[in-house]
Amino acid sequence: MSEYLKDIDALSTLVQANKTWAEINPEYAARMRAQNKFKTGLDIARYTAKIMRQDMAEYDKDTSQYTQSLGCWHGFIGQQKLLAIKKHHGTTNKRYLYLSGWMVAALRSEFGPLPDQSMHEKTSVAALIEELYTFLRQADARELGHLYHDLDAAREAGDKAKEEEILNKIDNYQTHVVPIIADIDAGFGNEEATYLLAKKMIEAGACCIQIENQVSDEKQCGHQDGKVTVPHADFLAKIRAVRYAFLELGVEDGVIVARTDSLGAGLTKQIAVTNEPGDLGDQYNSFLDGDYVESAADIDNGDVVVKANGKLLKPKRLASGLFQFRPGSGEDRVVLDCITSLQHGADLLWIETEKPHVGQIAGMVNRIREVVPNAKLVYNNSPSFNWTLNFRQQVFDAWEKEGKDVSAYDRAKLMDAKYDDSELSKVADEKIQSFQADAAREAGIFHHLITLPTYHTAALSTDNLAKGYFGEEGMLAYVAGVQRKEIRQGLACVKHQDMAGSNMGDDHKEYFSGDAALKASGKDNTMNQF
Repeated sequence: MSEYLKDIDALSTLVQANKTWAEINPEYAARMRAQNKFKTGLDIARYTAKIMRQDMAEYDKDTSQYTQSLGCWHGFIGQQKLLAIKKHHGTTNKRYLYLSGWMVAALRSEFGPLPDQSMHEKTSVAALIEELYTFLRQADARELGHLYHDLDAAREAGDKAKEEEILNKIDNYQTHVVPIIADIDAGFGNEEATYLLAKKMIEAGACCIQIENQVSDEKQCGHQDGKVTVPHADFLAKIRAVRYAFLELGVEDGVIVARTDSLGAGLTKQIAVTNEPGDLGDQYNSFLDGDYVESAADIDNGDVVVKANGKLLKPKRLASGLFQFRPGSGEDRVVLDCITSLQHGADLLWIETEKPHVGQIAGMVNRIREVVPNAKLVYNNSPSFNWTLNFRQQVFDAWEKEGKDVSAYDRAKLMDAKYDDSELSKVADEKIQSFQADAAREAGIFHHLITLPTYHTAALSTDNLAKGYFGEEGMLAYVAGVQRKEIRQGLACVKHQDMAGSNMGDDHKEYFSGDAALKASGKDNTMNQF
């Protein structure tokens, strides 16, 4: 028997046992129960953590099984992504959502637009996770509601085959609720602050938390200058804080992504504590830029001296009080960061790079895997990269190295539209298209994400609409550029009243009030035009 029908039977028994519940329809109750599968954020976190763990295991066996996500800054945006994924691809398998701290800062702060420097209200991060899952759960309820209407119609028509088909769809319904990789920045304070915020995020539904090794009060966007890292001991304390939060809340499969910004971070606020040569603190300090001194005469007022590599080192200190790392030490620091994080509780890595280059990423990952063979990355396919220029230059450099004639191209101006139809640009676009699969296979990237896609798509679509609507096109700009495309592409959102829950509300009114229900979806509803 169908699970849906079994639930109706169970509720029928319950209703019959309570004489005052005679007006409760067991099938309606079963429908409402199925439309609210996830009762709490912790239910979601436990469910999605298992999905991530299974996906990680499948990737270890077959690197073509990598995962993807798109960043979003509003529940509606996340909902529409999942609706589109199911519509176009038939399944949500290995598709996640990404919650970007950058977009929270830029779009969700009460201060207004802010740079990515952890100045926004930290509670807005957890609030966005809760909002995203509210919209995803509503997408489930709406789709199931349509299936229930189809079921009623099949029964009314006496079509048993159709009824069985729809019951099968209800029993095997795939939820829109998927894992969210949630950005906690550098933890918004000390390790206790990190723990408290991690709890809020997990309670809202986060099964995966990404944390970076920058100084919390000096935090910068990973693609900007001025990044300041912390010694490993400080970062590991925050990783442990997140793990304790997962365990306290019973999300034993919770996933931690340890991000290193060391490739582009040339500064540190602290000299690490070290107890013996070769320990983590000593290794961190060994990267400091400075001069070795022979005597006290080499030390000026206010200078700091540390013992590193068996010698006395006077680190270079800036006017800000920050210390500088040796130029060219970034990759070595990244490798040490990643190995250390994986050996102390992290599950996945994130290496923030300055360009999307498979060879560069693979070079670091191969070194990490010499120590931790199953090391896996989450990678930011960032809009901060000029993808077109980067890949055209990569092809140019490869051709030049091979001895191919590149005299028709100006390397510095390869972004020019005049090259769009060239052979070089075609090859570059093919490499962009295969970048995720190539990097998953060659560079250990388990999860590919774009941090800020809807920030840019919203700007682009608004620009196009405003240009036409306030220009000569007038209303045609909206009709031809938006609504007609919605209809032709089968977007559920064209019926915006239904998407906002109007039909579900009508169902509930009918459940509660029967024939007396005042419903909005009658013959005079203009939504029937679609």
